Amino acid sequence: MTRQPTSDLIAFVSSLKNGIWLLGVSCWLFGITDRTIASFSDGYLSALDIVQLFTASFFFISWLLLKPAKVEREVVSQE
Repeated sequence: MTRQPTSDLIAFVSSLKNGIWLLGVSCWLFGITDRTIASFSDGYLSALDIVQLFTASFFFISWLLLKPAKVEREVVSQE
C-alpha cells in the first residue's frame, strides 16, 4: 500500500522549490554585478573578463528557465 502525499506536504515542497529558486536568482544577480564591477574597475576589458561575464550570464539565463511550476493545492480525500 502506497501513501499519497498530503496537500500540506505538496504545498511545502512547492514553496521550498520556489524559495530556493528566488535565492538563486538573487545570488546570480549579485555575481553578475560583482563580475561587471570587477571587470570595468581597471578600465580595461580583457578577453578573460568577457568570457567570465558571458559564462555567468549564460548560467543566469539557464537558472531563470528552471523556474519551478506552480502546484495548485488539491484537497486529498481520505478514503
